[in-house]
Amino acid sequence: MSTPPELPEIVTRAFDVSRRAGYVSFCRNETGRLLAALAATRTGTMAELGTGCGVGTAWLRSGVRGDAARIVSAELDARLATFANEIFDDDPLVEVLAVDWSSLRDRGPFSLLFLDAELPGDIGVDSIVDLVEPGGMVVLDDLQPCEQWPPLSYGRVDGLREQWLTDERFAAVEVMVASGTSVLIATRR
Repeated sequence: MSTPPELPEIVTRAFDVSRRAGYVSFCRNETGRLLAALAATRTGTMAELGTGCGVGTAWLRSGVRGDAARIVSAELDARLATFANEIFDDDPLVEVLAVDWSSLRDRGPFSLLFLDAELPGDIGVDSIVDLVEPGGMVVLDDLQPCEQWPPLSYGRVDGLREQWLTDERFAAVEVMVASGTSVLIATRR
């Protein structure tokens, strides 16, 4: 994939914080650039479920235009949430909470919702649909690309991906962002 090597300053800060925390699980730059592009189209409140040390949130923030959008991010691990908060201490548009993702239910509906496909708990369509406003997007990260139907993952039918790609409440597509990884983008009808 051809992308500029430069990173937004806020993303560079997030990588620095992640290294200091010893945290190496974060969204890839290719996914991050996609998040920034999608965030640039959004107003209202966006959310990330599973903040880690804030790299995905930083990518979302790098795409926000003006002050028409806010970001709320949930991280179950209080230590990681503390590290992520360092990145956004002085940013009134970003709030990182040390809570389970389900605690954000009263903060929605969201215009964009970013989460890891391997997030613990139920992230199926039925548990997420009411968190997303009509016209809002869900971005599921960390999928292995699959060129067949039904979609397979680790030799088994990937029920989560199949569910998202066939649910009539969403228009969904899987997009390969780099060799070996894809995301699913679903827009609520």
